[in-house]
Amino acid sequence: MNENFITIKGLEGDLKISHKKRDFGLTVSTREMVFQKPHANYYIKLEDIISITPFEQPAASRSISFNNRREAGSEMVNLHAGMLHYRIYVSKSELHNRSGIFRLEKAQFILPIKKDLLLAISKYGGLNAFT
Repeated sequence: MNENFITIKGLEGDLKISHKKRDFGLTVSTREMVFQKPHANYYIKLEDIISITPFEQPAASRSISFNNRREAGSEMVNLHAGMLHYRIYVSKSELHNRSGIFRLEKAQFILPIKKDLLLAISKYGGLNAFT
């Protein structure tokens, strides 16, 4: 686990499952999920999830990096070939970082999500699968 993760405080609902890697973490409770990156936590209430769809990288692509630098800091996102990623659309979320708490309106997250985490999100979020 990364020593730069911010501790999750005030998780709503009962903790169901948590998965941590070196550069990201995902925690799911009965009411919300928290996406962790070094120095930032994104809190997403399950009721605010609009949709979750598979995200497929182009077949010939390698890992993708996105570097975003703003006045508030910088953000680096990496997608690695071979990992299953999902696009999550949300109506709102909160960013907790070392500068404070910020409310985000409509947003999308592209995250690697293991099957057991995806099942917990859909079960407690009341989401139905369409094929």
